[in-house]
Amino acid sequence: MEVIVAKSAGFCFGVKRAVDTVYEQIEKGGVIYTYGPIIHNELVVEDLAKKGVKVLNSEEELAKVTEGTVIIRSHGVSKEIYDLLEAKGIAYVDATCPFVKRIHKIVEKESSEGKQIVIIGDPKHPEVEGIRSYAKDGANVVETAEEADSLALKKDVPICIVSQTTFNLVKFQELVAIFDKKGYDYNVVNTICNATEERQTEAKEIASKADAMIVIGGSHSSNSRKLYEICSKECEYTFFIQTMDDLHLKELPETAELVGITAGASTPNNIIEEVQKNVRTDF
Repeated sequence: MEVIVAKSAGFCFGVKRAVDTVYEQIEKGGVIYTYGPIIHNELVVEDLAKKGVKVLNSEEELAKVTEGTVIIRSHGVSKEIYDLLEAKGIAYVDATCPFVKRIHKIVEKESSEGKQIVIIGDPKHPEVEGIRSYAKDGANVVETAEEADSLALKKDVPICIVSQTTFNLVKFQELVAIFDKKGYDYNVVNTICNATEERQTEAKEIASKADAMIVIGGSHSSNSRKLYEICSKECEYTFFIQTMDDLHLKELPETAELVGITAGASTPNNIIEEVQKNVRTDF
């Protein structure tokens, strides 16, 4: 049996940068907080908690901070959070992914010029929540074709369309096509990061020829879920796991000659290596 591990699997630049930032702050000492989980991987967050890092989950919790350093998560935060940090004089380190920061600047600029903002992504995801706050008069968020089709915008006001960095590229293009058919005056800024595009393309390619596909990622990881969605369309036996404990090898088809493995941007390399090793030796 052959096992193929996607070259793009594991930490992306933005995630590695954010996680490294927290560990660097731990070495400096003092009380450390992250605003929201630093990344969407429970094992990483648990390890940081063991080292004393506390997670702040709301503005109310942030407002009570009187000492220490707050680290802003890789997904970014809203403008209101920055304002609160500055107003209270709380020391903070910004670990927002640069690709997300770029979207903040685009939305702020385009909305200040009077354009209607459309964000293609998950409205409940913290990245999208942060992006929305930079739109001067609010932003419209669509995630499905039905939502895009039913969205009524002003015909006489130009539109700027951006995307959540980890959105499915094919779906993004499909949703943009809906706005085109409706005759809007719009411009598109494809803000899906290159790492996401590469990861999704490679996962699809491997899954299309694999007898079984394993996708590793956190349960709350948007990009990992999208990888699972993409792979499931290509390979009937696609499994989504967080760690090796979630994978029951007996569920893999006995006739499998090729097993593919990929992982979300928040998955540590040691977990990928563990899964790869066990599949090779125990299946």
